[in-house]
Amino acid sequence: MKESRTFFSTTRIAMIALFGALAGILHVFSFSLPFAFPGFLEYDLSDIPLFIGTFAMGPVSGCIIVVIKLLVRLVCKGTGSVFVGELANLLIGVGFVIPAGLIYKHNRTFKGALLSLAVGSLSSVAVAILANWLILIPFYVYVMFQGNWEVLLGMMRGLFPAITQETFYNFYLWVSVLPFNVMRCLIASILTLVVYKHISRLINRLGERLEPKAGKETAAKRRDLIVTISCIAVVLLLVLFALLRYFLWS
Repeated sequence: MKESRTFFSTTRIAMIALFGALAGILHVFSFSLPFAFPGFLEYDLSDIPLFIGTFAMGPVSGCIIVVIKLLVRLVCKGTGSVFVGELANLLIGVGFVIPAGLIYKHNRTFKGALLSLAVGSLSSVAVAILANWLILIPFYVYVMFQGNWEVLLGMMRGLFPAITQETFYNFYLWVSVLPFNVMRCLIASILTLVVYKHISRLINRLGERLEPKAGKETAAKRRDLIVTISCIAVVLLLVLFALLRYFLWS
């Protein structure tokens, strides 16, 4: 994507909103794979617009897309895990976006794309494992089940009959979280490589059409400011609706 005069140009804001909304909608239609993974590990295709948006606009825009995606899901479905699942998605998404976006920003070639997807995927998987081990599962058990591990163990015994509290992380981290996130990143990476170049051409054409013509920079800056304020207002409304849904409708 071509460099614009300001970071939050009309084109960039429009693309962030588009990719964030698309990722959010796809995230709403997540589904479990109970024959292979615990039911609370849900798969969806929201990583694809996230990966493409990061490639097109960089890591900062990618992080914003992650936040918008989660807000859309919270407004549409709420949280069933006291925001533990949403925190996991935030950490895992940012874990991919930052390294992948930085690498591709400085090496916009096919080899650079492969390297960024590989490093971003490894980072995302590592964050998923560490976050589940150190933060998410302990917090989830404490808040949801008052420290009673039996409820969580019961949710996993259909797949792992021999699981106990002592062996939980052996089964969960290495037989569930690791392969699940490798699968998630691999599918999204392959599909991103297939469609990214076609979509990036459309983004560049849109950017060229919205690029301010000579003598109209002031009007373009005013338009960018209006669009920026509008998008901030929309994000704040999403946050408000998500909080209202949690506190009033849960």
